[in-house]
Amino acid sequence: MDRLLEMQSFASVIDAGSFVGAADALGLSKAAVSRHVNALESRLGVRLLHRTTRRLSLTAEGELFLSRCRELLAGLEEAEAEVTASSAVASGLLRINVPVSFGLRRLAPLWGEFRRLHPQIRLDITLADRVVDLVEEGFDLAVRIGVLENSSLVARRLAESRLLVCAAPAYLAEHGAPAHPAELRDHSVIAYSYHSGGDEWRLQGPQGGVSVRVNPAIQSNNGDTCVAAALAGQGLVMQPDFLVDDAIARGELVTVMPDYVAGTLGVYAVYPSRRHVALKTRVLIDFLRSRLGQSAAAQ
Repeated sequence: MDRLLEMQSFASVIDAGSFVGAADALGLSKAAVSRHVNALESRLGVRLLHRTTRRLSLTAEGELFLSRCRELLAGLEEAEAEVTASSAVASGLLRINVPVSFGLRRLAPLWGEFRRLHPQIRLDITLADRVVDLVEEGFDLAVRIGVLENSSLVARRLAESRLLVCAAPAYLAEHGAPAHPAELRDHSVIAYSYHSGGDEWRLQGPQGGVSVRVNPAIQSNNGDTCVAAALAGQGLVMQPDFLVDDAIARGELVTVMPDYVAGTLGVYAVYPSRRHVALKTRVLIDFLRSRLGQSAAAQ
């Protein structure tokens, strides 16, 4: 039990950024948390934390041990969830990583409903477009969009999103609308930095696949920023439907090259490969598949 408290205290200090915050999170005194961390360092024979009056930081040994701590604590929480699964009550902290634009537009309106259905689950939602290391950073689940790389993670398809090439009417009135992907070379293009093909856009047409290398006038790692530039008449953009559908419906953006399909992106829930998936994770995946699947069907 002492070892468990030591690991919980250590991980909580990092998560909270202070011994006081960890004490509040664990319902212990600051002295008790400090005692547990000191005992852990003494037993291991290494320093895990650099302590100054202003900040805390991990030592190299601390970084290594923290990742193993998170695995062990997650495994314990998972075991508890399995034991209580027969009661069909999902509970505990669920740490989720989601892409920024998709998280704001599609997922943010869903969290309230999820919590009403599962009030004993606490949510910690991080929005970031970078690919996080779920195990290293302690996430239970991530939502990812696009073609997944081979990894040890388990992936469940939640929905799909169409890629659309479009531009503002003012831009098209001045520069004309491309009829074939090859014409994109002569147009101003707004590119998404994390596009899997880089500056090479691939479309499927009547004669098969066509690839063209574009020359971005503007490039951003955020889809909303790309769409905003397109709305301002800065060029053609290729973005998923959840980012451009509303603007297209209002006539603020117009799709081009109707004979060519830019492709479809899968929306996935990914989580660390484990034999037993925690009940809290399973109910979230089922919920997202239901709600996002309904949303895609309505489009």
